[in-house]
Amino acid sequence: MRLVTELNNREMKQVVLNIKEDKYRFFMELVKSFDFVQVEKNEGDSKEEIVANLKQSFKELKLYKEGKLEGIPAKELLDEL
Repeated sequence: MRLVTELNNREMKQVVLNIKEDKYRFFMELVKSFDFVQVEKNEGDSKEEIVANLKQSFKELKLYKEGKLEGIPAKELLDEL
């Protein structure tokens, strides 16, 4: 979660916090009540995006197995990261 606090109506500072899962909702409600805090939404991929990504991955895997798509070695992939 990323919180942005307002200073002098122009400058903003960012704070990154790790909150225990069971306290997350409470904390978010508390923080949103402050008028000087802007909370950035960073919920990750939506369920629809995850499903679409999985479908695309399975499609590519099928094409690879059929010899219609060329793969790259894992070392090459890791080197790109």
